Order: sequence, then structure tokens, then C-alpha cells
Amino acid sequence: MAVTAAGTPIWADAMFSDLEGAKTFYADVLGWTFAEPSSEFGNYTQAYAGGKAAAAVVPPMPGQEGHSQWCLYLASSDIAATAARIREHGGEVLMEPMQVGEFGSMCLARDPGGAVFGVWQPGTHEGFEAPVDQPGAYCWAELYTREPQKSDAFFPAVFGYSAQQMDDDGVDFRTFSAGGGMVLGRMRMTEDFPPEVPSYINVYFTVPDCDEAVARAVKRGAVLRFGPMTTPFGRFAAVSDPQGANFSVIDVTTTEGDMPSTTDV
Repeated sequence: MAVTAAGTPIWADAMFSDLEGAKTFYADVLGWTFAEPSSEFGNYTQAYAGGKAAAAVVPPMPGQEGHSQWCLYLASSDIAATAARIREHGGEVLMEPMQVGEFGSMCLARDPGGAVFGVWQPGTHEGFEAPVDQPGAYCWAELYTREPQKSDAFFPAVFGYSAQQMDDDGVDFRTFSAGGGMVLGRMRMTEDFPPEVPSYINVYFTVPDCDEAVARAVKRGAVLRFGPMTTPFGRFAAVSDPQGANFSVIDVTTTEGDMPSTTDV
């Protein structure tokens, strides 16, 4: 089994009250196909991009109906030790580490700025299989937070990240790196975000054409939140799906402008 650096995004899933509706939406927008639901694990349903594991959808747990959102899981080789560091550095463990059959172990947590994330210690389920350039695959994620100073201290302390700040006075953005590569972005939430929107981690999925994906999403009831916009990293847009889960789509082949410079911090 390949060793994944601690803190590397390793999996993503989301709860949907209308599971069949979610499957229809993401099949059309991202081209996903789906496995049969696993009744042993609460009808957890794995999604595939090009035949490779890309994410999963699941019905909500009792009391969680109507709270659809994507959850990003970060890799750990010792989930109990990771949970202890989360607490030690001001985070909250929302779901204690638990074994999920032979697949691995998981926990859910909240950082000191309020963003919810998961931790996954792989067993037989090693995480994402689809490469980032495969249409429908997980590509990138960014933490949107109102309290960046808390997140900037917390995540490197828990996962050993190094950090790089983008050299742009107009945008407070930094990246976290692990295992020799960038793994997560961090953006300060501006007043453009309604005050009732909490800190969260936004996941990006690869599409061959951003504008076409947005058009299909909106046609199926999604709300366009931002974009499409072309950047040095690709052409992307942020949307909320028909059940309220936020995510972004990105065409990494369509780029514009120079890569921004960064400073180690």
C-alpha cells in the first residue's frame, strides 16, 4: 500500500437527504457512475470517474437531514494520535476515531475557526483512485475561514504542513504543503460571504469544460456562486448543488496569466 503523507486530501463524501437526486445530478454534471449502496454501512455509495473511485454519497444520519455538504478527509497513519493533536491545538473532535470494517478508520473534527473536516487512516480503502486530470476526479480543496490566524496555526501543528503565503496585498491566500507538494489552500473569507455562512472546506472536481459543466449544473437546479473565471490554475466556477452542498468545478487545461509568487511563512 502506498504511503500518503499526513494531511494529504485522501477522500471526500457528502450526505444527501435525496440520495437518488444527488446521484442523478452528479452523474450529469461530473459524469460519475455509482456502485450499489452498501447497506452494512448506511447505504454509503461510492462514485467513480472513468471507473476509478472519486468520492461517495450517503444518506444523512438521524438528525442531520437537510444539512448537505461535502466533507474532505485528510490522511493519517495514526488516527488516535491525530485526534489527540486536534484537541491539543484547539480543535474539536466531533466524531471519535472509529473503525469502518476493513476499509480503514475515520474521525470528524472542527478546526478552531469552525471548519469541519474528516481524518482517514486507510485500510483496504486507500482513498482517491482517479487522477486529478481525469474528468470527475477530485482536484483541489480550499479552506475558507473568517479566522485565518487560527487555521494557519492549527493545520501545520496537527499535520506538519509547511506554508506559503501568496504575494498579493489584495487577497489573503496561502497554501499548505506536505510530502513535497501543495495539498490545501486557505482563503480569508471577505464580506462578500453572508455572515451566516460558516467557515468550510470547498472541494474542486475536474471537468473538461467549465462553462458546459456550469450550464448542466444550473439546468438541474444548482446555484452559480462565482465564475466562471480563468486563472493561472485553470478555469473554474463555484456552485451550490440543488441540495445546498457547495463545490467547485475546474478545467485545468484552460489557463490565463502568470503563476503568483509566494513567500514561505
